[in-house]
Amino acid sequence: MKIKNKIVVVTGGADGIGKALCERFHKEGAKAVIVADLNGDKARAVAKSVGGKAYKCDVANEQDIIRIIEETEKNIGPIDLFCSNAGLADREASPDFVGSSTNESWTRSWNVHVMSHVYAARALLPRMIKRGGGYFLNTSSAAGLLSQIGSAVYATTKHAAVAFGEILAITHRDQGIRVSMLCPQGVDTPLLRAGSHGPQHLDGVLTPEECADAVIKGLEAESFLILPHPQVAQYMRNKAENYDRWLGGMVKLKRGLEAAKS
Repeated sequence: MKIKNKIVVVTGGADGIGKALCERFHKEGAKAVIVADLNGDKARAVAKSVGGKAYKCDVANEQDIIRIIEETEKNIGPIDLFCSNAGLADREASPDFVGSSTNESWTRSWNVHVMSHVYAARALLPRMIKRGGGYFLNTSSAAGLLSQIGSAVYATTKHAAVAFGEILAITHRDQGIRVSMLCPQGVDTPLLRAGSHGPQHLDGVLTPEECADAVIKGLEAESFLILPHPQVAQYMRNKAENYDRWLGGMVKLKRGLEAAKS
């Protein structure tokens, strides 16, 4: 997909990767960029800078996503690319005990990291299929392909996001639907700076703009996995080749991170 003359929606577009995507899509000549975020003021500021439209949106609320899609298609035109990018980083009460997070934390992350993708697909698929195609870019994380030391909630919900992206791509490819999963490691965003646990810094922290560069290349190639940190592909191969050895390596990495803190 080329972005020029396309209508694009970006959730979580007020900051971090989402903001960089909005700015890059505008630079690439998008017809319109719709910025959706829980922080309405920041969304409006980004939308103003790219000549777009802003919405205050809670992606965990299906009606908010439906409203954005219906109003965009009515007032601007058919959505070509929907970017489910919003995310959160609920910290474990205890990173050394996988049962420490509350039910509320699990539900919140599940709704934001998984159900928001479902809501967008549910609302947009019939429209896209009717007109012969469309594109979903869903932000997950390298944690959705590998794991996230210290955060069972984050790792589990990001894995589920990838799984949904897979079945979305398999089920609807012959109807013209394309899907990409954005799976970076460390990116310099408020979410990373919030202090979530794990080895996100080990392979270098990218800027949001570098992540947006990878997205443009991935969309043009229509790649399912967009990996701003290319070494993630090798980690995936290592995991698939010998799961037990990979688990052992992750345990050693966890020990190393704990030793570095002490």
